[in-house]
Amino acid sequence: MVVGDTVLTGHLFDNTAARDLAAQLPLTVTFRDLNAAEKTAPLPRKLAVDGMPAGEDPRVGDLGYWAPDGDLVVYYGDVGYWTGIMRLGEIDGGLQSIARQSGDFSATVELAG
Repeated sequence: MVVGDTVLTGHLFDNTAARDLAAQLPLTVTFRDLNAAEKTAPLPRKLAVDGMPAGEDPRVGDLGYWAPDGDLVVYYGDVGYWTGIMRLGEIDGGLQSIARQSGDFSATVELAG
């Protein structure tokens, strides 16, 4: 993920929604802050969720999917369990560059290599 001049690395999990996201990459999306704990960005289309849990409790640093709205989410604070949250992967570090963004900001999500 590229935010301004910062490149963040991470990995996707091996699940239906993460594979569907990978098939859409690269994508440039616009994130906004939600509840001072997460940054959310609408995806161009909803992800496939067959076989995914109904909800999860994401960890700080997780890349997630908010199924009700079709949003890609970066968690930089604790949000607890919610039905509709699906964990897609983890960001390895540099989360501060996302957390400190004020207002809307663009990021490019792409596969490495």
